[in-house]
Formats: sequence, C-alpha cells, structure tokens
Amino acid sequence: MPQLRRSATLVLTFCALAAPLRAEIAVTDLLGRQVTLSEPADRIVLGEGRHLTVLGLLHEDPVALVAGWRLDKALDEPTQQAYRARFPAMDAIRPVGSGNRDLSAESVIALQPDLLVLSLMDRGDPGMDRARDQIESAGIPVVYVDFFAHPLENSIPSLKILGALTGAQDKADEFAEFYDTHLSRITERLADPSIQRPRVFLHAHASPQGCCPTVGSGVFDDFITTAGGTNIAAEVVPGVQGTVSLEYLIGADPDVYLATGGTHMAGRGGLVLGSGVDAEQARASFKTLLAAPGLSSLPAVEQGRASGIWHLFNDTPAHIALIEHLALSFHPELFADLDPEATLAQIDRQFLPVSVPGTWWVRAGE
Repeated sequence: MPQLRRSATLVLTFCALAAPLRAEIAVTDLLGRQVTLSEPADRIVLGEGRHLTVLGLLHEDPVALVAGWRLDKALDEPTQQAYRARFPAMDAIRPVGSGNRDLSAESVIALQPDLLVLSLMDRGDPGMDRARDQIESAGIPVVYVDFFAHPLENSIPSLKILGALTGAQDKADEFAEFYDTHLSRITERLADPSIQRPRVFLHAHASPQGCCPTVGSGVFDDFITTAGGTNIAAEVVPGVQGTVSLEYLIGADPDVYLATGGTHMAGRGGLVLGSGVDAEQARASFKTLLAAPGLSSLPAVEQGRASGIWHLFNDTPAHIALIEHLALSFHPELFADLDPEATLAQIDRQFLPVSVPGTWWVRAGE
C-alpha cells in the first residue's frame, strides 16, 4: 500500500515590512523549493487547465483567481460549459501554451501574475525548465504541486499548499479532514494481512481496438492498491504507463477487469464516461467494450467482475470517491456500508461551486 505521507511543509511567518505588521506566506513545494508571497495570490496562471476545479475545492469563485492557463490537460468540454455558465469571466482566461510540455514564458510574464502553478510531471523537461527560469527571473513565483503522479502521497499536501498561497488554508484543512476520514475507513479495514487482494488489470482509455494500454506505478496503481487490489501490470510496465498485448491479458487471467474511459473515447468507439454522460450511454459503451474479441472471453468479464471508471479521476482529490468505489467492488462484504455516490454528492455540496452532472462508473450486468 502506498505510504501516506504529508510531505509538504506549510509555514506562515510574520515580518515587519511596514507598519502595521503584514503576513508573509511561505511554503515548501513538492520539489522542496521555498516559495514566498507577500500576500495571498489572486492572479494565477495554471500549468494545467483542469486544476481550475482543484481551486474550486478552495474558493467559491476560482475563475476570478485565474489569469491564464495552459491548454494541455484542459478541462473536459462538459465541465468547461458548466463553469462558463456559472462564471462567464472564464472566457477572459488567456492561453499560455497549447501542446504537451509547451509553456510560453513571454505569455506568462505579459499577464503579470503573482503565481504560476506547475505540476510535478513538468519537472525535468528542458523546455519547461527554461520557461520556469525565465518566469522566475521576471520576479514571478513558481510552485510545484501534484495530484497525478503520486496522488495518495501528494494530493492533500498540494491542496494545502494552494490553500496557503491563495488565502484558503481553512478550506484546505476542511477538505483534508473530509478526505482523511473517508480514506482511513478503508485503510484501517484493509490492515488485516489475511485479506485476499484480487488481481486487477486496468485497461486505460479502453476501446475494443488496440488493446491494451495500462498503468504501472503511481496514479491508478495507487488507487487500486489503496482499495485492496493488486495491479498486475505493475510487474511488467516500468514507469507510469505502458502497453501490453491482448495475449498477455488473456494469459494473466486477472480476477478483476477494470477499464477507464471518458468523453474523449466516443470517437474511437471506446468506453464513454464522465462529465455530461448519462447512464444509458455509459452502459451501452461498456457493453460494446466487453463484447470485443478477447475481452469477452476473460473469466472476469464472463463472471461479472468487470467495471468501468472515469479516467479523469486521475488528477483531482475527488479520487477519494473512486477509491471507495473500487474498495466496494473488490471487497463487497467488507465495505458494504460505503456509498461512493454519496461521497461525490457531498464533495459537490460542501466544497465545489459548480456541480457537473455525469456518470462516473459502471459495472458489468448493470
């Protein structure tokens, strides 16, 4: 099971810059870098557009804080529409990069933000490092967070970092307490070493053709392991993601077949789930997927031990509801009292300014 650490250090210091005393905000980010602001950031550039919804966990109007964003890893279209309907000012957010690892230092500097938020996945890329150096040389602080690479380890520290830097530390603490309460209910019950963990294969971006993209360490491996399963592809896939053959999958004979999908899979005839997707569409796409040659003959599929989940749970602290769904799927008797739908509803009601309807998971036979 991933080690649950709170690795980020949040420090509030006070200094006499002028009378009266003014608070200085200092945090240590996910790369161990010290980031200091003289006051809470209210003009931010996001390295990932979909982190707008992470700010939404902290602020009633996250759009008002965002001056620019990189279009790579943008919000999915139904979520964009829902936020735009509530916050028309979203159309004023300026793009600062389009493709993978593409960030325009000139565009960021021109916006004169008081903070640039980058992802742990951006580290080590020469182009991104050059852009960051130029941006910091212009006096703009840069902070690294992570809701993707190691979500169990880094999501809550990252949320607390953003909470501290944007003046929403109390809200970050509130969500952290909510998250930890739900997570500990799962981890405490799974602490018994005698519990049998099902062997799980995750089919990422699942479609009937081109099987089978999957995951190794981090991300969904963290979710599967924390929920009481064993990700069998972790043994053969080095790093975060990779591809195995259909023959490998058939020979591996997993106890559980788990597929991820989203609205981006509609054009490829794959699993359609997520924002703006109704239950009928999700079930129909999952049924088509499971009928594909090779997949249909898996004992896990034949015996109904197959589920589909929304792929974009991979970059939001709302993944706690997914972990509940997986725990309930892997160990139905042990977690019969879990209600992941209610957990998502509470996140919507208690934390998010915009509720986006959709279908987030589907099971074989439903």
